[in-house]
Amino acid sequence: MSFKKSKNWKWKNWNIAWSSSKLSSKKDLNILLIHGFGASKRHWRHNQDFLGNISNCYSIDLLGFGESSQPCALLNYESYKENHVKYSFELWGSQVAAFCNEVIKSPVYLVGNSIGGIVSLKAAEILNEKCNGIVLIDCAQRTMDDKRLKRKDVLMNLLRPIIKTLVRQRIISNTLFQRAANPAVIKTILKKAYPSGKNIDEELIEILYEPSKRKNSKEAFRGFINLFDDYLATDLFDIVDTPIQLIWGEKDPWESLSEAKAWKNNYKNIKRLDIIKEAGHCPHDENPTATNNLISEFIQETK
Repeated sequence: MSFKKSKNWKWKNWNIAWSSSKLSSKKDLNILLIHGFGASKRHWRHNQDFLGNISNCYSIDLLGFGESSQPCALLNYESYKENHVKYSFELWGSQVAAFCNEVIKSPVYLVGNSIGGIVSLKAAEILNEKCNGIVLIDCAQRTMDDKRLKRKDVLMNLLRPIIKTLVRQRIISNTLFQRAANPAVIKTILKKAYPSGKNIDEELIEILYEPSKRKNSKEAFRGFINLFDDYLATDLFDIVDTPIQLIWGEKDPWESLSEAKAWKNNYKNIKRLDIIKEAGHCPHDENPTATNNLISEFIQETK
């Protein structure tokens, strides 16, 4: 494991933090690692060096997270204000695609965990032939999106307008954020996310806690919890014309393995589904050896 020194890239008016493994002069094989919600490029602590042995390997902090700029959240009903932005998969996908075009400057494999998976899919749509493949690690299924609401779910249909009204209030979103952003709560969440208990250490808690202390860290949280009508992975599978690998923790408490199996059966560009036993939502960190080897296999098969 290692922590790379952050580099800075200017995207629009924002500073975007990123890091890389030791880069070679060869530009024919590149990997970009994209973290999930509440995480950062440092969550790839057990992966970047290993993958850097087979490729030029980069990681990036999405806007609002890690060490990247944290503009205030702008919701759909709110009037434009300076340094406010609508956090969305369109925004993050555009950020990643621009990074690939301006910094990497060569075709790339995109590897995303959780919401980073949907960001990867959206970026791949923009990059088109410049994306060689996508690895989705426990890709977010976004069960709270309006498009997934079932008519027969009467209670949720009744509660949904109330939930939406509440979470768009800053006093509510800030309170929720403050309650979650402390080491004790983070450790409790990690015990659920990492069911085997492997690699839950002080370093990991620090990786997740430190960015939450920044002044505007609560803004990306507010923007994300108000995304009730945005891309689902299934909206993008047929649009993206590149091979896809699914890697799934067998015991993910949040993202259904059965749905991942259905994706594998229903979409021809999903070439393989690899299940990591005993692992949860972040198998790249909980069981990095297995995850790294599976990513390497997929790249060797598709490059």
